[in-house]
Amino acid sequence: MSIKNHSIYLASKFGKFLGKIYNTNSSIYWNRFFNALYSGYKSTQFKQVGSNIFIQFPLYLVDGKNITIGDNCIILKGLRIETYSTFLGIHFKPQIIIGNNVSINMDCHIGCINKIVIANNVMIASKVFITDHFHGNAQDISLPPHERILETKGPVIIEENVWIGEGVVILPNVTIGKNCIIGANSVVTKSFPQNSIIAGNPAKLIKIIENINSN
Repeated sequence: MSIKNHSIYLASKFGKFLGKIYNTNSSIYWNRFFNALYSGYKSTQFKQVGSNIFIQFPLYLVDGKNITIGDNCIILKGLRIETYSTFLGIHFKPQIIIGNNVSINMDCHIGCINKIVIANNVMIASKVFITDHFHGNAQDISLPPHERILETKGPVIIEENVWIGEGVVILPNVTIGKNCIIGANSVVTKSFPQNSIIAGNPAKLIKIIENINSN
C-alpha cells in the first residue's frame, strides 16, 4: 500500500473512531463528563459552594469571592454573575447568596454591588436579569454610561419557592415573598408579599394564592 493510500486508510479509520465517540449516547456521556470537570473547576472560584452542584459551560464570573452557593444547585450555560468591590474609585461590599436546590436556566445575568439573596428552591427561567444597582442617575446623564458611578437603592431578596419566568427583570430594593410566581417578561420594580402571582411592565399583582401552607 502506498503512503498516500495508507494515509487515506488511516484517516478513514480515525473518522469512524470519531463517529463512534460522538454518536448520540457517547456525546451525552462526554458532555456530562466535561461539565462535571468544569463544575469542579469553577466551584473553586467562589467563596463557598455546597455539594452536588452542576455548572454548565460557559460561566462568566467576576469576583466570585463574594458569592456563596448552596447544595444541589443547577446552573445552565451562559450565566453571567458579577460582583464589584470597586468601580471608578468607589468601594462596595457586595454579597450574593444562593441557597439550596436553586436552578438557573440559560443566559441569565446577576449583577451585585450591595446584596442579592436567592433562597432555597427558587427556579429561574432563561434570560432573567437580576440587579441591585444602576449606572448613575438623572443628574449625570451627560456622561457616557461607562463613566457614571454605580448606585444602589437597596438589596434584592428572593425568598423560598419563587418561580421566575422567562425574560424577567428584577430591579434594586425589591423583596419577592415566598411562593411567588413572576410571569414572563415582567419588570419588577417593587416588593410583593408571599404567595403572589405578578406580571407586567412594571409588574403588578394579579392575585394572591389562597389556602396554601406557607410554612
